[in-house]
Order: sequence, then structure tokens, then C-alpha cells
Amino acid sequence: MNFNELNLDPRLLRAIADRGYTKMTAVQEQALAITLKGKDVTVQSQTGTGKTAAFLITLFDRMHKSEASQRKKALIIVPTRELAVQIEEEAQLLSRRLGLSIGSFFGGVGYAKQLALLKKGLDIVIGTPGRLMDLNKRGYLKLRNINNLVIDEADRLFDMGFLPDIQKLLHSMPPRNKRQTMLFSATLNRVSRRIADEYLNDPLTVEVTPDKLTVENISQEIYHVKSHIKMNLMLGILKEQAPQNALIFTNMRHAAFQLSKRLQLNGFHSRHLTGDLPQKQRLRIIDHFKEKKFTILVATDVAARGLQIDDLEMVINYDLPQDCENYVHRIGRTARAGNSGKAISLASEGTAGHLDAIESYIGMKIPALAADFELYETDSSEGYKFENKHRKHGPRKHQ
Repeated sequence: MNFNELNLDPRLLRAIADRGYTKMTAVQEQALAITLKGKDVTVQSQTGTGKTAAFLITLFDRMHKSEASQRKKALIIVPTRELAVQIEEEAQLLSRRLGLSIGSFFGGVGYAKQLALLKKGLDIVIGTPGRLMDLNKRGYLKLRNINNLVIDEADRLFDMGFLPDIQKLLHSMPPRNKRQTMLFSATLNRVSRRIADEYLNDPLTVEVTPDKLTVENISQEIYHVKSHIKMNLMLGILKEQAPQNALIFTNMRHAAFQLSKRLQLNGFHSRHLTGDLPQKQRLRIIDHFKEKKFTILVATDVAARGLQIDDLEMVINYDLPQDCENYVHRIGRTARAGNSGKAISLASEGTAGHLDAIESYIGMKIPALAADFELYETDSSEGYKFENKHRKHGPRKHQ
């Protein structure tokens, strides 16, 4: 079904077409059939299936049908700062013909700019639970005026310990029969279903779960390699395949920092993205990666949550994740928007034990490749010790 078959404002339809969207995805078609009627919904859908556009189109449609003076306000709750920024960018693009005001709110940055946005008046507020709680407590964010609510990536919100904050925010809003609520989650686990039962108004459920959790146009490969030569193998893979851009995942923050520095010493233009970096620096790194100002981004799961690069060519799991759902999330960063992509994993002594659970979860065996001796590259960073990134010292050779 195409978007132009929906009874939407012509300006919104033009914005949708400008974004290159024509035919609805399965989650969009099923969710919009419910939400455009003003009903509550819980949606189970994997990342990359178009859920963001589904709830944004719903909000825009509801708002444009109201007079500006009586327009209902909307709140979108998300788990991370990066996802808040990503949704705001998409919302600005889709609503640019509608004259709506939109802003995102999260910790790690000053209050001045965010407070100025709130004082100006916003139609749609996007934010992380901690900052939303703080703004509400201080009286800057009037949750009683919220009549449209989206809880995005609910499973991640609850996994990160935000359940108490979500409950407090919901108690500060109009009752469930006085607002429309949409809950989106990769998995509708016990906590998500409990929240739906308690705080949504007789919601309908949409479950879009493909036969395979991983996208078919992602080529998956795995190498079993000893940890002391894992870097040599990855350097060989990068040199042989020469991706235009690549996202490399590690399990620990210090490992991401170290790996990025080692890649730099081997001639690769690399940066790292971890949760302890200042927010402005994180956003700048993401923007520069999207703009192809450097080739390789090394990141942890938390830092990369919500990261969307439409033309990302390769994902490398330098460390296999302990959480099998994170494997799906990681490799789903590539092969977006109809593109193809490659996901390469390196299984060494520390993380190879996670492989059985990952393969059981995705319902397939990841093709295992044997690396020829020629694939291993010399590591120019071998023997270097890197100082803490906040210090001014550079790499130092072990004595």
C-alpha cells in the first residue's frame, strides 16, 4: 500500500515523497491503520522497519486537523540522546511544510538552549527520561498538556533501568482515556506488556516479526581467531575489502578507545564513540561520520544505540556481544533503506562462548570462514600503550 492512498494532508504527503518514501513497510501499514483512528497501539518490530515514520505521521496527522490554538501536544520518550536527535531530524524533515515546532531534550548539555525552546512553545517534545523528569519537576515542562504519547524502544528503556521514571512521567500526564499512546518495542517482554496494560487505553497489538530476525541483504561471516592476533586479522580484512565506511563494535569503553587509536597508527582515519564522552563531542563525531569525514567509527552498544547511517557498508563485531539481541541491533546498522551490507564477527577466547546463543536467537548458523595466512596484516600499533584520552600525552612505546 502506498502512502498517497492514506487520507493525509497534501503537504505531509509531499514531505513523505521528498524523503523518498512511497510504499509503506509492513509495520507502517498495520500501525497506521490503527493509530490514524486515534486508537492506542503496542507495536513489536525490529529496528530499521520504519516505525519512526509510522508514529511521526500519526502525530502530524492528528495535529494538522486541529486549530493551532487547540493543537494537542505530543511527547516522545526515548532511551538515548542519539535516538532523540535522530528522531528530531526525521521529524523536522517530515513536518517542514506543516509549520510545527519540535525540540529534543537530554542530559549532558546545558539548560539555556533547551529552556528557550520550551518557553517559545513546542508542539512535539522528544526526550530521555532523566531530563524530562528534571524539566517537569522544575515546572518547565507541563506534562498535563500532553495528549499524544510515544514510548519508543520500550525494551531498551526498561533494560536501562528507566521503568520508575517512565511510571512517574505517566502519572503526571492526563489519564490514559484522555490521550493517545503508542508503545514501540523490538520485543514485547513482560515489563512492556505490564506497562501497556496499566497505562494504555485498550491498545491493539501489532507484531511484525520476520521469519529471520536478521535482514537477508546483510552478508554475515565469522572468523574464529586467537585474541592476540585478532587485530592483525581485522587489519587484513579492512585492507582487503576496503569499505567506504565501517562501524566496529567493542564490548567495553576502554577497548573502543584503544582500538580506535591502534587503527590510527595503522593508517586508518578512525574515531571512537563511547558513553563517557561529552554530549557535544558525541554528536559532532556522529555528524562527521555521516558526512564521511572519517572512515571508521569504533563504538560500544550504548553509544551506538539509535545511530542511523543509511549507506553504512560494513559492521565488524570485534567483540561478540553477550546479549544476542545486541547482535541483531549491531548488524542492523548496515543494509538500511534497501541497501546491502556486510557484517563480520571475530570470535576469540573471551567472547566465542556467546556464539551458540546468538545463532539460536537468529535461527541460523553464521557462515564461518578460515583466514589464510596472507590475510593477517602487520600491526604497526603493537607494543604501544595509550594514555587516557583526557590527557595530552600521545601513544608511548612499552619499554
